[in-house]
Amino acid sequence: MICVSGTPRSLQVKGVHQTRFVMHIASRFTLGFSLLLLASCAEPQPESQLALTPVSYAMLDGWSAEAPETLLPQLRSECHRLMRLPPETHLGGEAGSIPNGSSAGDWQGACTALQSVGGTSEAARTYFEQWFAPYLVSDQARFTGYYEPQLYASSVKQGAFQTPLYAQPADLVRTKDTAGETVTGRWEGGKFVPYYTRAEINHGALAGRGLELAWLRSPEDLFFLQIQGSGRLVMTDGSVRRVGFAAKNGSPYVPIGRVLVERHEMAASDISLRSLRDWLAAHPDKAQEVMEQNPDYVFFKSVDTIPLNRGAPGAMGVPLTPGRSVAIDRALLPLGVPVWIDTRIPLAQGGEGHWTHLTFGQDVGSDIKGAGRADLFTGWGEEAESVAGKLRSQGRMIVLLPHPPA
Repeated sequence: MICVSGTPRSLQVKGVHQTRFVMHIASRFTLGFSLLLLASCAEPQPESQLALTPVSYAMLDGWSAEAPETLLPQLRSECHRLMRLPPETHLGGEAGSIPNGSSAGDWQGACTALQSVGGTSEAARTYFEQWFAPYLVSDQARFTGYYEPQLYASSVKQGAFQTPLYAQPADLVRTKDTAGETVTGRWEGGKFVPYYTRAEINHGALAGRGLELAWLRSPEDLFFLQIQGSGRLVMTDGSVRRVGFAAKNGSPYVPIGRVLVERHEMAASDISLRSLRDWLAAHPDKAQEVMEQNPDYVFFKSVDTIPLNRGAPGAMGVPLTPGRSVAIDRALLPLGVPVWIDTRIPLAQGGEGHWTHLTFGQDVGSDIKGAGRADLFTGWGEEAESVAGKLRSQGRMIVLLPHPPA
């Protein structure tokens, strides 16, 4: 996220899923987006404690109009991943606050039953109602959006392509401190020290190591790619490559929107993806210093095994689906959990409309924190960027937790 909230990571040529998402939004609106992406600096933060309230499916406004059969392939991908994990694998969730679903073994019953579910809407709806229990998370949940950027890049440093896109350095280490907490840094002279900050890397701390995956056209392109956590690179030869999140330097994430508001450069109500890009472009003498106020730095890796008509892999390791995947706070909710969203979403052509759909918590974001907080993956391309950049809304958030195996 750019202001107080942020995105993963995960973060173009339009594919089948992207087109369907845009069309689906339009059709629903005629009847009635660090890891994401934007939230007003003046908006209240979600509660840090999770308090689940059991509810009925009647609380899911729009559930009868949903097309649950379209969600079965996505859930099957999740189950394929979950059932390969040791049953005790912790998926997330606050201890004592999640009735069921916080470990991989808790999904055994729901995933086994899924194998025999037919492809009709009635069969899919019956399956969800039998195997998942709805719990209200918040009536004042806060939703933002994130997308998969498409940037122009070169495999060599040349012309306008002067900004390196780095792979994870070999000396970047994650280990435990004396308190048992995971820390990120590097060894120097026998001492474990923090890893290089954004400013230090910008000034050449990693130059000459051969870590460049590609070269981008501007530091701003890199900065916003790092906020999204994944993206597509249109190379100078016309080919398209995908890169995804590999690691972070361990420094805290500082939203530059907040920095600009505190400096009275922008009003909190004016913060958006577009306005921040415009401000940086209009202030080339200040842009680097402002971006370096965020010491957080993301490293990437090539992700070429997933077709370009599917989203990048999220934190679960399964491809994200536009309009159906969200980033959640894993400290409070388990990965994979179905999340019912009832809110308003901006239209790419202007205005906004009521939007109620079942999504899946398949990703995380460095600033997606608190109960009732979710970041909707909007896809890739200009429309996805537009929706994600404008999405800052409140609404109802209900999670569906799997019933334990019989």
